[in-house]
Amino acid sequence: MQPINIMINGLPGNVASIIAEHALGDERVALLPHSLTGPEIQSDQCTIGETAIELIKPADRDRKIDVIQKKYGDFISIDYTHPSAVNDNAVFYCHRGLPFVMGTTGGERDKLSQTVINSKICAVIAPNMAKQIVGFQAMMEYAATTFPGIFSGYSLSVKESHQAGKADTSGTAKAMISYFNRMGIDFSPEQIVMERDPESQHTQWGIPEAYLSGHGWHTYRLTSADKTVVFEFQHNVNGRDIYADGTMDAVCFLGRKVKSGRSGRVYSMIDVLKSRD
Repeated sequence: MQPINIMINGLPGNVASIIAEHALGDERVALLPHSLTGPEIQSDQCTIGETAIELIKPADRDRKIDVIQKKYGDFISIDYTHPSAVNDNAVFYCHRGLPFVMGTTGGERDKLSQTVINSKICAVIAPNMAKQIVGFQAMMEYAATTFPGIFSGYSLSVKESHQAGKADTSGTAKAMISYFNRMGIDFSPEQIVMERDPESQHTQWGIPEAYLSGHGWHTYRLTSADKTVVFEFQHNVNGRDIYADGTMDAVCFLGRKVKSGRSGRVYSMIDVLKSRD
């Protein structure tokens, strides 16, 4: 099978770099030596493995994409940039006819989806690309749909910890709250307790020092009104490798959808997991 050409945007960021390293070892894809990056990045290139990647600033992206499309033809963009760039990047991808997989969180999510729906491309957009966590989310969505109001009367606390450089609240935590809302709990994303201080993460949370710069720990605690019953769900991820495998699966899934002629459609990681082809 011909490998799918991909361009990973967000280099030299940590997550984008890890995804790129995995891509070099995945025979299903071919990594293009170019990456869209932020205006604050000083360097013109970075190195992944032994591959030099050109870093393209926003002011140059239209001109550079013309050259890249002429040279390589069709490719899928993978977006691990910054929450502040989410919506603008989506507009650019749609305008240029670039199907994309977006793992970046933040931005105006409804507007993000509508941008794709109004376009001639399709995309996979997910706040979490870790397949096992997405599977857990699917179980919670099933519970919310099948047993609405099951936790009525319970209170909820949500704590999430990520590396200091993560600018926004966890998109996964926000998605989980929507399920608990449907299960009868009144709770808003503003009530999430966010931890970004490395000292507290290490001494109070017990997060290994080696992963303070890259982790995602979440705890959802449900307590009955009389305090006699407690349910607690956790998913703690050290490092970022877990996201790479799911991202590559999303690329292959999207590649099949593009080949079948789909357009104006937003897919989730749950769609990717359910795919049998």
